[in-house]
Amino acid sequence: MEFHYPNGRKYTLEHTRKLATPAQQKISYAKRGMALEDDINDTNLYYLARGMAVIHKKPTPIQIVDVDYKKRSTAVIKEAYFRQASTTDYNGICEGKYIDFEAKETQSTTSFPLVNFHEHQISHMRNIVQHNGIAFVILRFSKTEEVFLLESEVLFNFWDRMKNGGRKSITKNEVIEFGHKINIGFQPRLDYLNILKEIYSF
Repeated sequence: MEFHYPNGRKYTLEHTRKLATPAQQKISYAKRGMALEDDINDTNLYYLARGMAVIHKKPTPIQIVDVDYKKRSTAVIKEAYFRQASTTDYNGICEGKYIDFEAKETQSTTSFPLVNFHEHQISHMRNIVQHNGIAFVILRFSKTEEVFLLESEVLFNFWDRMKNGGRKSITKNEVIEFGHKINIGFQPRLDYLNILKEIYSF
């Protein structure tokens, strides 16, 4: 199956296939990012069930181009395009506040690479803040299972520094210093809303 970005460039995971056997691909690549996503989704369901907030994962718009219809029950998508560049992963509302955020993971134990973000995502978050919305990122250090909330304004500072020739990553010490650690619990799994209320006083 082929996917293409809005500019027509082919999206491929070929480099991952060169680095791992089929069995390793299933573990190392297919599930990468899913642990954090699952935890956030569970947390959002907890918020929704208790009337605390309405926050959902944004669907990725895809245009299907070619489908193999040998049998309806076994139809296979052969080629598709991303209709547009994605913005951020989640958005919603809490007590009249618009919330918009991105969730990212890294295997590094010492820093968070800024290459994990894209220009259009940063621009999108800047627009949210300009209209008095709340934008932020949730970062997870996979190997140590540590999760942090980083306010968008802090991310903008590191992003702008990189664009001006600075470092292409945020050190873990900087994430600890400027971010807010999200303790992993049971219900909710990642209580980021409690941190937002402390930061923005709502």
